[in-house]
Amino acid sequence: MPGTSKIRNTQGERLDVAFHGGTKPGALVVLGHGVTGNKDRPLLVALAEGLAAKGWPCLRISFSGNGDSEGEFEESTISKEIEDLSAVLATVPQEKRIAYIGHSMGAAVGVLTSVRRMDIQALVSLAGMTYTAEFVRREFGDVQPGNGLMWDDEHCPLSEAYVEDLKSIGDTLETASLVNQPWLLIHGSADDVVPLKDSLEAFEAATCSKELLEIPGAGHVFGEESYPIIVEAVDAFLNKCLG
Repeated sequence: MPGTSKIRNTQGERLDVAFHGGTKPGALVVLGHGVTGNKDRPLLVALAEGLAAKGWPCLRISFSGNGDSEGEFEESTISKEIEDLSAVLATVPQEKRIAYIGHSMGAAVGVLTSVRRMDIQALVSLAGMTYTAEFVRREFGDVQPGNGLMWDDEHCPLSEAYVEDLKSIGDTLETASLVNQPWLLIHGSADDVVPLKDSLEAFEAATCSKELLEIPGAGHVFGEESYPIIVEAVDAFLNKCLG
């Protein structure tokens, strides 16, 4: 996929991406990370490599302000990442069949983007965040925005913009009911960052063609033992949806 290093969002910030070639030239799988992550998180790398080996061209992206993408981390919100993803999708030729895979907050970005852009033809949520306001209260309720850090990480300051954006969204349940694309939700039963109920209740709300896979004992980032399970499940799903 030529020219991917030149992808910029509406603010003109360059988005860092990595492309994995595949033997299915008519398709493209775009992978987005969660909060404090980037395109090089082991889960995304393993999934992209595994799917590419099965023929699916994959594009891992770092949202603005994360990884080697331009922009400020403090401005990284779901709303801005929707714009980032839309900027990426706008560079894909119209004839391509696109699937989007999002992890955690990146999954919320996918749900909210999919109802706006029908060029996403298949949706996959990994440990997807549904209750955004509940998440920010639970994880950062005792941290002062503008002064504190996310999980004591000096590279990840908690901004007022982030907190207010997640609170204003509240949850993605209503949007889940509007998703038209085939949707695969995968969640670990031992996730202590985004609880399993987020996927269970999103699945219940969804009226589209949908599948839910619960991986027993898996945590929020799943782990190496889960990667082959996820690759096989996503490959089977994509073969049904994108052929």
